[in-house]
Amino acid sequence: MCLAIPGKIIEINTNSPVKMGKIDYAGTVNEACLEYVPDAQVGQYVIVHAGFALNIVDEDEAKKTLALWDEIVERAAEEGLDAFGMPLEE
Repeated sequence: MCLAIPGKIIEINTNSPVKMGKIDYAGTVNEACLEYVPDAQVGQYVIVHAGFALNIVDEDEAKKTLALWDEIVERAAEEGLDAFGMPLEE
């Protein structure tokens, strides 16, 4: 399953043959290819699928989406589940 959760670009590496960036998803940082969003800059939010940033997301829209995601996580935890509906480890 793929979730379209915005991630914030915290670093761009232009020293490699392919434009890569470090993307922060609420504290979890992963690397993604930025070739499909050549205008992307540090501080912007992107949607990543399969390791490729596919589009740049408006910061206000990204923050709304992240707030909704936090609400999903909190409500699921109240029921003893993770965000995907699986039982939390005890």
